[in-house]
Amino acid sequence: MKRKMIAGLIVLAFVCSSPLLMTSCSKKAVKSWADKAFTRPTSMKKAEAPAVAPAEAPGRQARIQELEKARRIAEEMRVFETTNIFFDFDKADLKPQAKATLKKKADWLSDNAAYALRIMGHCDERGTAEYNLALGERRAHAAKKFLSALGISADRIYTVSYGEEKPAEPGHNEAAWSKNRRDEFKLIK
Repeated sequence: MKRKMIAGLIVLAFVCSSPLLMTSCSKKAVKSWADKAFTRPTSMKKAEAPAVAPAEAPGRQARIQELEKARRIAEEMRVFETTNIFFDFDKADLKPQAKATLKKKADWLSDNAAYALRIMGHCDERGTAEYNLALGERRAHAAKKFLSALGISADRIYTVSYGEEKPAEPGHNEAAWSKNRRDEFKLIK
């Protein structure tokens, strides 16, 4: 018992004194002979860094332009894919706002021929699953037909219907349903 108390006191004394042992005075920087041997003369310290070699500048500028173009295209793709079109209840007719959106998408696809497009038709939860799959397919085909009429090759456009399976809004009211009656777009390279 006595040994345990002594051991406990020793541990306690060590723990209490350890912060004192870990502190120390700050050190001064000591220059070695190597630091003194390789210091620059004061006249050279004010000199500016050499400019980029002329042969390097065009290559660097081209890389910067490529990166900027890639960033711009990535942003355009993000906007393209997040801009949906919406439909009225039980309809696959394109509204004027949907046509304007599809015209912008057609312009982008014309300028970026390396990309194909997947159009995904969606419905709200009302109606049977089979009916909503068919309605979603009609909605996706309506957008495909409109884009094809604007000059985008039908070979570059794929359609799929998810019916009511992937709602954008989980609610059970007209506000949610109006957001679920949509076509979504995914670019494919």
